[in-house]
Amino acid sequence: MKVLVPVKRVVDYNVKIRVKADNSGVDLANVKMSMNPFDEIAVEEAVRLKEAGKADEIIAVSVGPAQAQDVLRTALAMGADRAILITVDGTVEPLTVAKLLKGVVADVAPELVILGKQAIDDDANQTGQMLSALLGWSQATFASEIELGDGTAKVTREIDDGLQAIEVKLPAIVTADLRLNEPRYASLPNIMKAKKKPFETKEPGDYGVTVERRLNVLRVEEPSQREAGIKVSSAAELIDKLKNEAGVI
Repeated sequence: MKVLVPVKRVVDYNVKIRVKADNSGVDLANVKMSMNPFDEIAVEEAVRLKEAGKADEIIAVSVGPAQAQDVLRTALAMGADRAILITVDGTVEPLTVAKLLKGVVADVAPELVILGKQAIDDDANQTGQMLSALLGWSQATFASEIELGDGTAKVTREIDDGLQAIEVKLPAIVTADLRLNEPRYASLPNIMKAKKKPFETKEPGDYGVTVERRLNVLRVEEPSQREAGIKVSSAAELIDKLKNEAGVI
């Protein structure tokens, strides 16, 4: 079985985001970038499936600038077998990514696609679902556990009420949630080995896809500062403030 794992290059989750002075977007100058944390979880799950003998090959793919090869090298060091970078400068919206991934699926013919449930930069949570619709494949989102069977996948999903267990037919799209696993650190020997693994560079035109913008960002602002809390001396004072100041009762 082949497993395809899309990964995205995003601002590292430890970095404090800054907004540009003209409010046109997020300032990315001299900012540390890394693999989207949910995609790291997806790579780890694919590697564990291979280690368990459930998968034969793991292909990592990313859509983004040339610098995105760094996150693909990380995926290779974690255990992916080969990587594909589709070079696109600027913002790429989820639908375009899904169309490009559809082209990759047609080329490499995986039986399972595992990707993060969302990217921490735009929090769109759309690519997996859109890819499922374009391919006509089964989908299982927000996965906290995956168990592969004979032509099926049993997936435990994180939902508002707790957990939901479903079974989907392969081929399928699975989006990884936070509790699916704990990603491993790439060891130095594996980082060195990753440099010799197959690495392809493609362009959107290779898959017959035109990159276009459907959304225009009008303005980006930092969230307003929260006011400091206060202490009240009695329940009556609390009720009075909730009613007359906060206006919530």
